[in-house]
Parts: sequence; structure tokens; C-alpha cells
Amino acid sequence: MRLKVAAILIFLVMGLALLYSCSVPETETVDDFLSGYWVYPMQPQGTPPENYTHLEASLAPDSCAQCHTEQHKQWRESLHSHTMGPGIRWQLQLMKPEPSRACLKCHAPLTEQFALLAQEQGWTQARAAPPDYLPGDLHRKGLACAACHVRQHQRFGPSAGPNALEGTAHGGFVAHEAFSDSRFCANCHQFAEDGPRLNDKLREDTYNQWQQSRYAAEGKGCQSCHMPDRRHEWKGIHDPAMTRSAFTVTLSRSTADDGRLLASAEVANSGAGHHLPTYMVPELLLRLEHVAPSGRVSELARHILAWRPNLALTEERFDQRLPAGESVHLTGELEASSEPDGSLRLRVSVAPKYQYLVTFVDYLERNRHRLEPKTLGLLELAIQEARSAEYEFIAAEEMLETIAN
Repeated sequence: MRLKVAAILIFLVMGLALLYSCSVPETETVDDFLSGYWVYPMQPQGTPPENYTHLEASLAPDSCAQCHTEQHKQWRESLHSHTMGPGIRWQLQLMKPEPSRACLKCHAPLTEQFALLAQEQGWTQARAAPPDYLPGDLHRKGLACAACHVRQHQRFGPSAGPNALEGTAHGGFVAHEAFSDSRFCANCHQFAEDGPRLNDKLREDTYNQWQQSRYAAEGKGCQSCHMPDRRHEWKGIHDPAMTRSAFTVTLSRSTADDGRLLASAEVANSGAGHHLPTYMVPELLLRLEHVAPSGRVSELARHILAWRPNLALTEERFDQRLPAGESVHLTGELEASSEPDGSLRLRVSVAPKYQYLVTFVDYLERNRHRLEPKTLGLLELAIQEARSAEYEFIAAEEMLETIAN
């Protein structure tokens, strides 16, 4: 009875979804497969097959971990497992069902996740306990394993890899080349042409940026960089090593016609298959510095890589993102006494959640006295997380005496 009540609840909350067949014809194209796979709202998983064990029926990531240990460990440490963190949860406290549904399309796309959130938020009066296969906290697990790999309890994925598990657990799985195609990722990392824009630019446009880069022409898709060897890590702007790999820096010095000593840095986006940064949230500050033998650091030039909107997201202040394959130059004047002593370096300071941080702080300052304790706590935690995500690194450093004019 509990299973039937919960199933009815899910349909009432989300509405009747389009049916999707688990059978995948061999001739089905990637576009055809994805058009049926990413359908919103998703069809509820429904009652598990009778021959499924409790683990097989479960949609909990921890259940998947019992067999897919490494994939779960990688996912747990990735941003995909944190897409329902305090940064979105405090906002959901203030939102109604329909705008929340739009957010959860990527942050927690399973129909069951929305149903659980609806219960938690009081959007529905039903209080039926979820079925055994549906953990009560699934809506807080973010982009869970099942969101990408399970439809009507049937498992889907890429062709079996060299370390594939043997056996026929949960009836095996349906393999499709779409899981190795950038179009799979575009479901969330590319807005439709009629999606939200700023200064007539799509706010999320990563797939289009990739298509315009050399990586697309070379057949190097999203998974090549963000899921190497099928690792479920999806490293990006939050990872210092990943960000560092996107840059090629060339340092130089020269003498101007009037005798001034100049230092320059050419910074190329040579390692990312999209803009740096790809959308409006992160900010990267480039600083060309001279380090004297005494250790004194002088800033010679700076440049911001960012797409900066106003807080209301209605106006573009500037767009200084660095497209794939393009370069930016920083030039500053050296003190005459500094040649050939010391070194030149390029320092990169990264704020992965810059726009979130300034927006959240502004909202807190204006509304602290009106927020419920739960919302206030989540907002303060979101601000703390945004600040703690910041880091910096030295992208290049060379002694002045070794740098050619």
C-alpha cells in the first residue's frame, strides 16, 4: 500500500510524464536517444521489478556504492554531488513550485527528488512515507547516479569498459554511444536558444563555445577533459590543477623607444575547450608581478577574466572572458634598477563563485532581519562556502636575466 500511495503522490506532484521505452534500437541516433532520455518532467521510476534485490531497486547513491565503489567515491567528491548545496537550498526556501522545478531540472532532475522537496517545502499536503527504494533525503543528493543512469529502474550507460563488473545485476544495462558524446552534457550545460540571456548572450552557452573551438573539430568532447578514463570527477574551475592546465603563459621584457623597461605576459586559453570562464559566475584575476631579490613584490599589470552582470542580472557591465585558443596581453613598466635582478611571474587568483558571493552578501545585508532561521543559516553557509572556494596559483615565473627581449 505504501508503494501505491507514494507512486500516486509522485504523479500528482509532477503531472503525467511522457513515456520512455527502455529498448534502444541499434540504429537510434544520439539526438534521438537524448530527446527521449532527457524529458521533463521525468517519468517516475515506478515500482521495481519483483526480482530486484533491495540494493538493485534503490535509487540511493550509497546503494550504488556497494558495487560501483570508485565511481561513487569520485562522484561524492565532485560538484555533481553538491548541486543541492546551501547556495540553492536557501533560495528554494523562498520560491514556489514552478520556478523551483526549473532549477531542479539540472540540480536534482529526478521526479522523485521534486516530490520529496515538495513534501519538505509543504507544497503538497500528502505525508505518505516514501517507498523503500526511495531514500527520504534523495532530493538533497544533487545530480545523483540515477539521474544519468536509471530510467524506469533500467540501467543505461556507455559500452562496457575494461574494468566492467561481471554478472547481470539489475537485468544488465543498455549501452549507448550518447554517454560519450558532448550532447549528453549539453542537457544542462547549454541553454536552448530561447533560454535566459544577458546582452543577447545565452547565460549558459558552454556547448556552443565548445563547438566553435578546435576541440570539437578534433573530436575531443566534454568527457575527454572532465571525465578522463571515465572518472566521475567532472573537475573544472573549482580545481586549481584543472584551471592551471587551461593556461599557456609567455613572459617577456623589452625596452620602449623612450628607454623605459617593459615587462609583458601573453596569457593564452590553450587548454579549455570553451571560454575562460565559460559563464558569469566565476572570476579570474591575472596579475603580472615583479619579485625583487629582497622578496618585495610589485604589481605591474592586472586583468580580469569574467563576464560581469549587475546584481539583478539585467545589465552587462563587461564581458572579458577568454575564448578557447585566444590570448590576452598584460604589460607593465619595470623600475630601471630592477634589470636584470629578480623575476617576473603571473599570479592567478580564482573566485569560482564570485557572482554568487556578491549576490548572496548583498541579499543578506538587505534582508537579514526578515529571514527565517533556517533560511538565514543556509544563506550564511552558502556565503562561507563561496569564500572558501577561492584560491590562487603562480601560472609562470622566470628570472629576469633569462627572459629574452
